[in-house]
Parts: sequence; structure tokens; C-alpha cells
Amino acid sequence: MSAPFTAQLRSRPDGIRLGTGNEPVITFRVQIPEVWDTIRIDAPADTPVSVVKERALQALMPDEAGNHAGYVMKFAGWEVLDERVTLSEAGATQGSIFLLTNRRRRPVR
Repeated sequence: MSAPFTAQLRSRPDGIRLGTGNEPVITFRVQIPEVWDTIRIDAPADTPVSVVKERALQALMPDEAGNHAGYVMKFAGWEVLDERVTLSEAGATQGSIFLLTNRRRRPVR
């Protein structure tokens, strides 16, 4: 099965694969506006949002990978308040888009 169209838009050619490789996965994107970058992720629906957040930070912002508390995951415009929930519990489906952004807004200079 090919990736959904939304997962191909402005994404890096390489992506992140989570899970063992044998289970069915959903394909979605994580965008970080601070670096104007996006990554495609294939993960089982029972993957916790916190794992996705950690892996996306490692891939797109390695210098900030240890600062998980400084960033929030948003889905459909709302912050995922409990990042221990699974992707399916957060409402993610094939082709979903998560926004990973700074917890505190920074002034533009």
C-alpha cells in the first residue's frame, strides 16, 4: 500500500518506521514549523504519542531531542494533553498531520 497523498507533501524522502515491522501501520506526518520541516512516520495505531514526539524531535531537531517538555504535539488544532495516549486514541488515521511546536511562543525578529 502506498503512502497517502498528504504524507508525501513536503516530506523528506526518508521516513521513520516504528514497531516490529509485522503489524499494520498508519502513515502520517509530523511538522515542526520552527525549522520548516516535515517527516513521514509509519507507526502502529497503538504507539503512544510521546514516542512519536521523541522520534520526530530526534530526526528534525537533534539539538532539542532532550527537551521534550519544551514542545507540544497538536492534532487537528488542539494540543494532545496526555501524550501517553495511543495514536488511535488521539484520533489519528491514515494521512493525519501532527504539529510539533514550541510550548512557548517566541517573538519573530
